[in-house]
Amino acid sequence: MTITPRIYVGTIGEGVFRSLDGGETFARAADGMFVECHVRALAIDPLDPRHLFLGSEHGLFQSRDGADSWQQVESPINGKQVWSILVNPANPQLLVVGTCPPALCRSADGGTTWTQGKAAIQADCPRIIHTRVTTLKADPWSKDTLWTGVEIDGLLRSRDAGLTWEPAGSGLSSRDIHDIAFAVSPAGDRIMLAATNNDLNRSTDGGVTWQPLGIGKQLPWSYCRSLGQPIGKPNVVLLGNGDGPPGTIGIIARSEDAGATWTEMKMPRRANSTIWNFAVHPADAKYILASSVSGLVYQSHNAGVSWTLLPREFGEIRALAWGP
Repeated sequence: MTITPRIYVGTIGEGVFRSLDGGETFARAADGMFVECHVRALAIDPLDPRHLFLGSEHGLFQSRDGADSWQQVESPINGKQVWSILVNPANPQLLVVGTCPPALCRSADGGTTWTQGKAAIQADCPRIIHTRVTTLKADPWSKDTLWTGVEIDGLLRSRDAGLTWEPAGSGLSSRDIHDIAFAVSPAGDRIMLAATNNDLNRSTDGGVTWQPLGIGKQLPWSYCRSLGQPIGKPNVVLLGNGDGPPGTIGIIARSEDAGATWTEMKMPRRANSTIWNFAVHPADAKYILASSVSGLVYQSHNAGVSWTLLPREFGEIRALAWGP
């Protein structure tokens, strides 16, 4: 690796931590916000790696100096619990933020002005009190098309860059959506994947219809959480698998055929809970981070083929990012 990654770890109750030495040591980097906040979302500006966005129970924050300091982004999100942030890779001025209780807010000017997207989302769920927007992704094959997953109210799609949203997709194994990925099969077919609480689902028609893959027949458990992809390898997908939320054990699985078949990766220590996050950055396409929800952080220098464990253990991790 030619660069030393700056690693950011978002925790529950301990704010955000930063490493400047590739994960050997970490220090809290929460100047400008509540030091013990719940960080559930982190995102990096693709044009400026020192420009970060962070979501906590107090709203949306940004840093322009690599987490030396943070400032709250004044918006309708103030005081709301942020669960997901999208900085559109094709247009970094377009930001979309998902909250709990569920709402989708967008900015087309880098966060200066905001509007709330029109979306009919079921807000109440007895088990988790309120549903929440767990993932936001830009469709790489359709300009102005965005996707979001709600826990627990299925998939929604926007064809106008987040102004309006509509329910999408039939045939899902569950409406408990955890993550979304876009892949390309070895034959060149465009594939969408959706991770849920009881299976991994696959679509070959742009998210119109879905088929459960029966992932529990290939991997130890059916509970699927995070999806990650090495940059520049659209056929390769990584999956965070485990025995539940938060779970007591977890693995990283890797597919080289856009999710058709999976292999459990060897890890230096099997995770103490479900693998919850992956983090990639174009500065080094082979360097990938993964974290368990209960505090372990792993790194790979070969696009997810092998993994090592970072020495620092945290409490509860809900967000992960890195940049040069």
